[in-house]
Amino acid sequence: MSTDLPQSPSQPGVAERALDAAADVSRTIGEVAGGLHAAVDRLTSTIEESRKPGGALATVAAITREAPLSSLFVAFLFGVAVARRR
Repeated sequence: MSTDLPQSPSQPGVAERALDAAADVSRTIGEVAGGLHAAVDRLTSTIEESRKPGGALATVAAITREAPLSSLFVAFLFGVAVARRR
């Protein structure tokens, strides 16, 4: 006669659930980090393209070198306009 207890369906313990949750969080963080890395790469390439002669940043840099106080005043007015919208 066997005195084995009936086997209940295997339910994950607290430790196993914690490990699963940690693995899910780790995967999510990895996906977010990959997305951020791709976004930074795209932004970097866009900035590099706009710094080339004839690009938007190249033009702004040239104007700023020629008239720094006027550029500062325009930037200040732009900041005030943006701040008032909020």
